[in-house]
Amino acid sequence: MGTVTKLTFEEYTRLQEAADENIRYELDEGELVLTPSPTPYHNIVRYRLRRALTDFIEAKGIGLVADKIDFRLSANTVRNPDIAFITKDHLHQLDVHRSPIHGSPALAVEIISPTNTAQEIAKKTHQYLRSGCQSVWIVYPTLRFVEIHSNAGVCKVEEPQPLTDETLLPGFSLSLAKLFDDPNA
Repeated sequence: MGTVTKLTFEEYTRLQEAADENIRYELDEGELVLTPSPTPYHNIVRYRLRRALTDFIEAKGIGLVADKIDFRLSANTVRNPDIAFITKDHLHQLDVHRSPIHGSPALAVEIISPTNTAQEIAKKTHQYLRSGCQSVWIVYPTLRFVEIHSNAGVCKVEEPQPLTDETLLPGFSLSLAKLFDDPNA
């Protein structure tokens, strides 16, 4: 069994500042985790979902949708969801010129890639919810479904159902067929 070197948040911050901007890390309860580059299809799904969320949230004036933003979920955990929704109230409390953002987003979206493990995703989901995230969407592009996790439980959304989250985003709806459409087809 190998040994794991634990980092403090300050050590993680210094490492991130010195790292190549194309190399991304997360801090998982003190353990440094390299986040590999996603596949083109992963990016297509992320773009489609981010665009739909952005259009909805901007039209309602209820916050900001972002990607590639670090969130400090606890003293030694920093996560970077594929997509995040930050409420207007939370935006007013943070310095938009500093990273990571302290606390969790209202919504964290993780899009599953071939390199993700079930244990890793379950742990991330638990960390998001424990830190105050209201909803975590786990998107499975190749399986064509989405799991919505909240403190109330888990809801699986499959075609032909649209992706909705009435508790967090009343009125939002996105066709899974549109979300998962293969650009090569």
